[in-house]
Amino acid sequence: MASSNKEGPAVSVGGTDMAPQPSTSPAVGLAPGRLTGCSEPVRHTILSARAPSTRLQYDNRWRLFSQWCSAHNENPVTCSVPTILEFLQSLLDKGRSPSTLKVYVAAISCHHLPVDDRTVGRHDLVSLFLRGARRLRPLPAPRVPDWDLPLVLAALCHPPFEPLAQADLKWLSCKTAFLLAIVSAKRVSELHALSVSPTCIRWAPDDSGVTLWPNTAFVPKVLSPFHRNEPLQLARFQPQSGATEGSELLCPVRALEAYISATASLRRSDQLFLCYGGPRLGYPLSKQRLSHWIVSAICHAYAVGRRSLPVRVRAHSTRSVSASWAALRGVPLEAICAAASWASPTTFTRFYNVNVTVPHPLGQVLLQGSAGPSQ
Repeated sequence: MASSNKEGPAVSVGGTDMAPQPSTSPAVGLAPGRLTGCSEPVRHTILSARAPSTRLQYDNRWRLFSQWCSAHNENPVTCSVPTILEFLQSLLDKGRSPSTLKVYVAAISCHHLPVDDRTVGRHDLVSLFLRGARRLRPLPAPRVPDWDLPLVLAALCHPPFEPLAQADLKWLSCKTAFLLAIVSAKRVSELHALSVSPTCIRWAPDDSGVTLWPNTAFVPKVLSPFHRNEPLQLARFQPQSGATEGSELLCPVRALEAYISATASLRRSDQLFLCYGGPRLGYPLSKQRLSHWIVSAICHAYAVGRRSLPVRVRAHSTRSVSASWAALRGVPLEAICAAASWASPTTFTRFYNVNVTVPHPLGQVLLQGSAGPSQ
């Protein structure tokens, strides 16, 4: 749902490979003829095998491929593999990454008729082409974080975020969203699905922390019973000797308590994060706006610190920073992957692991969080 204009502009979403959207989008997912004889309910169930966002992405890629074929007098459904490879080569020459090419191949495979009893994506020439593209254009591994975590944490300990009891709901919202993101390594979609329904939140009897579950309708990116019902366990921060002064102000449980209390009288939904102003006050927040909150906390820290903001700061980067720091402190890779909902450790090592060498006050919370609050 759209949120109030008072919350600022939405986070911009780039993309040079997105074709113009038609007024009505056709069903995406299988080559023509494969669903012949299937009823509409059966067709709907089969096409639902992919997430709506995936179907939309494939739809755009397929439309661009169809346009290219039309310009070259080729049939996109029956054209030869060499023709498909010429299209992929044109994308590679334009600077598209190998991972982008894989999305095109997947989209084409959904619509193109099988070749030699195999989908296009399983054809040996296509596989060799993608392997060659990865060698020619290796994905640069992340080396350093996109932004300075200690800088942001320091800012969260001062106005307008503190004192927490007097903080404006806007800044309390941003602080709570950022802290939950950084201590959990969760995707924005997973944070967005959190709920304050009595069946989805449980406070530890000894006040040591809280456990949250996503709403029952949430469908995670990694679709399995484990990931679908995976809880977010947060331990209350207990400062130890030698801890940074004021580090208790970074406790995510403390911020969560304050946020739930501040929104109780405004709440028109069980969704945890709500719009904080305008005509949508108290209504569920969109995932895009939640991303904006996290980015706003980072941007404000750079503004008050009089530092130049890095290019294209994204809410998704909190996953990299959080997981990398946990790995530095010796948290088992299996535990990191479980917390971040990664199906394989390779995902972390190839795309998310960055050089995080400066300890920060949330270290204790991160390590406690792997065990969760006592029940």
